[in-house]
Amino acid sequence: MKIAVDAMGGDHAPGAVVEGAVLAARAHDLEVVLVGRQSLIRAELARAGGMSARVRIRHAGDVVAMDEPHPAQAIRRKPDASLRVCFDLLRAGEVDAVVSAGNSGAVMAGALLFLGRLEGVDRPAVATALPTRRGRRCVLIDAGANTECEPVHLAQWGLCAEAYARAILGIEAPRIAVLSNGEEATKGTELTRRAAELLEG
Repeated sequence: MKIAVDAMGGDHAPGAVVEGAVLAARAHDLEVVLVGRQSLIRAELARAGGMSARVRIRHAGDVVAMDEPHPAQAIRRKPDASLRVCFDLLRAGEVDAVVSAGNSGAVMAGALLFLGRLEGVDRPAVATALPTRRGRRCVLIDAGANTECEPVHLAQWGLCAEAYARAILGIEAPRIAVLSNGEEATKGTELTRRAAELLEG
């Protein structure tokens, strides 16, 4: 698998991002394309042990800042931003995935603008794989991209989480549920109760 990593995205970029990408490339069967300001990435790679055959750099001279007031506009208007270049690589088939710890609004807008939606999914959501007490992983979705939603969105995201759990985590029969304040059908808000009904039916 080849992954484009937004080396300039995140609170501690590019240092922490480059270090993490190098560790991931060493530990897994991955190729990593670090996208961002080449001189900064090279300096961080030297600190992390240098280049390897599994890590390469793609220069991008601009950045969508974490405090960008209009992230959707920024991802459109900054074609040389590291995140935008990551999406361009994915769309062109040069990589298999994009990873960014950068501006989540820009990530979501870029995914919609340059990749599109899954069929039957009205809006995107952020998925996070979390460890469990049994040493497995579970998928939490939406982990922060949407401040308001409808029950149908929660149900759609549950199906997205199921697909992620099967394809990425290798779970053959994932269990899908709505996270609420209790497991009884009467618990939660109207939103969570209705979403649970949609998932069951």
